[in-house]
Amino acid sequence: MSSSSPMDYSKARQYILDRMEKELPRDLLYHKLEHSLDVLAAAERIASAEDICGKDLELLKTAALFHDSGFIYQYKCNEKVACEIARQSLPEFGYASGDIEKICGMIMATSIPQGPKNLLEKILCDADLDYLGRDDFEGIAETLRREMKLHGREFTDEEWLAFQLDFLEMHSYFTQSAKKMRDAKKQENIDRLRKKC
Repeated sequence: MSSSSPMDYSKARQYILDRMEKELPRDLLYHKLEHSLDVLAAAERIASAEDICGKDLELLKTAALFHDSGFIYQYKCNEKVACEIARQSLPEFGYASGDIEKICGMIMATSIPQGPKNLLEKILCDADLDYLGRDDFEGIAETLRREMKLHGREFTDEEWLAFQLDFLEMHSYFTQSAKKMRDAKKQENIDRLRKKC
């Protein structure tokens, strides 16, 4: 792309929000549009604390919005599909191929188990699981449980408790900012789950 067509984040944002609103399956109770907007807000918070600005911030915000767009087409391995959507659509909005690959790196890093290789990837991974260290953790986790049931993975209450505890205890935030913002509350959430065992 020549410098005559700069990256248009706001148009890319509108494009993917419109598509997800219309095309995401209705049985996504957790991975719905609101989750992507929540991840975007968390990514912006962490980025601000980590002094990310300018073009890097726009690439991060684009990755946050696109990271779950693959659910439009499939439930499993949706990250690869999200990257395909990004590669097909973002050139229209002035994104250079190198920038799109950075975005795809961030999207792929959110695949569980997370494997970020640079700061932007770490920020998106932390934003994607921001809720683990928040007051609304239990309500959000319940939507994930209901979604998983609709997709063939059902848990008894005991199994769900064990699954959540295991996930929370294995998880750690990658950025210092997310650790500062969320670790204490995440530990409270772990302690509350342990009391239910």
